[in-house]
Amino acid sequence: MSTAGLLTFATVYFVALVMPGPGVTAVIARVLARGTKGAPALILGETAGSVVWFIVAVAGLAVLTSEFATFFIAIRYAAAAYLLYLAWKFWTAPITAVDIDEDVTPDGNGRLFLAGLAINLGNPKNVVFFLALLPTVVDLDGLTLLGFTELVALIVAIVVGVLAAYTLAADRARRMFTSPRAIGWMNRGGAAIMAGTAAAIAAR
Repeated sequence: MSTAGLLTFATVYFVALVMPGPGVTAVIARVLARGTKGAPALILGETAGSVVWFIVAVAGLAVLTSEFATFFIAIRYAAAAYLLYLAWKFWTAPITAVDIDEDVTPDGNGRLFLAGLAINLGNPKNVVFFLALLPTVVDLDGLTLLGFTELVALIVAIVVGVLAAYTLAADRARRMFTSPRAIGWMNRGGAAIMAGTAAAIAAR
C-alpha cells in the first residue's frame, strides 16, 4: 500500500480505538483492581480479536458472518458472562493492603487471553469498523499480500500501543492508593466497570 493509504488507515483506526469501548474499559478495570502483570495477556487476546475481524473483512466474509450470527452472539454473551465473573471476583476480594507489584490476578494468562479475544470478537465497535468503515478506507479488492501484512502490523501496533498506554495510566492511578480502604474502592470500582462493560456488550 502507499504511504498515504497506510497513514489514512492508521489515523482512522487509532481514532476509533482510542475512544473508550468494551476493550479499553476491560483493561482499565482489570489493572485498577489487580495490577498490570495479567494485562499483556488480555491485550494480546484483544489484539488477536482485531486481527481476526480484519481477516474476515479482507476475505469478504461479511455475508458469512450474518449466516453465523448466532455464533457471534454466543461469543458476545460468553464475553459478557466472563466479565461478570471477574466483576464478582473483584467485588468479593479481601480488602487488605497488598504489594502493588504483586500479581494478584484471579486468573491465568491463558484465560485472560481468551477473555480479551472474546471481548473483541463480541465488540460491536469492531464489527462496525472492520465490516462497514474499513472498506471505505482501504481497497480490499486490490489488497496485495504486502499490503495485508502492513495493515496487520499496523493493527497490532495500534492496539498494543493504545491499550498499553491505558494500562500504564491505570497503573499510575492505582499506585497512588495503597491503603486497605483505597484497595477496596478500586476493587469495587473495577467490578462496577467490568459489570457495566458486560452489560454494554450483552445489550448491543
